[in-house]
Amino acid sequence: MKMLLPAILMLCSIHLYASQESNETAMTVIVHTPTNHLEQSLGFYKKLQYKNLTEENANILTDGHAIIEINPDRYARAGLKIYKQSWAKEIVALEKLTTVHKLAEGHLVNDFNGCWIYLMEGEMNPAPDLAGKSTGLTGNFQGMSLESSDMARSVEVWEALGFSIKMGTVENGFLLLDNQEGFTISLMKPQTCPHLFFNPSLTFFNGENNIKVIENIRKAGIQIAEEITHFNKEGIVDNIIIRDPGGLGFFIFSD
Repeated sequence: MKMLLPAILMLCSIHLYASQESNETAMTVIVHTPTNHLEQSLGFYKKLQYKNLTEENANILTDGHAIIEINPDRYARAGLKIYKQSWAKEIVALEKLTTVHKLAEGHLVNDFNGCWIYLMEGEMNPAPDLAGKSTGLTGNFQGMSLESSDMARSVEVWEALGFSIKMGTVENGFLLLDNQEGFTISLMKPQTCPHLFFNPSLTFFNGENNIKVIENIRKAGIQIAEEITHFNKEGIVDNIIIRDPGGLGFFIFSD
């Protein structure tokens, strides 16, 4: 994965939420993570200096760029929650590809890689008002990464949801997709990444500043799932992977 990251960076200077409220095709994309211990999960994100998005809901946090909802419901799973006025058109296409589960406030589908996608009808309330710049200890948020054993099927699902390929091919085993709001999905074939890989994982690219980012994460008392030295000859830990209490992965990479 790391050998491909410089190319991702060029595409990922983005907004992660819809700003065109009058546009019926606009989406608000938030990261959805489960927990069996809400206080532990909230503590994890507070240590990383994520802040509450609103006063009304203490379980939705942001680093100024990404939005993360912590869901203590025992049926919740890691993935994305996407708000849109209507999913009627997309549901017709999705039903030809995969099973679509009806929910009280929308629908639920899976991308074949363990990433659950909650399709919520209507606008997120209240609408997010973000700084557009990552301010948490994790650094520069660059989207969600997924390892896929069947990339062609995965691409079909994401395209049905309004994403399109911006770089790479299925044949090459790596590609980037994004939607009109710029939320990026990175798909990789098996045996691309020589490190732990939790599906799904969030990716943060910090360039030369990543050593300092790692130091700050350590000082905050965050447990490291893996220290990565694979990409340099000196044995320096210049990339790490962490994981929230609900199992969501974080790639804290230099590039």
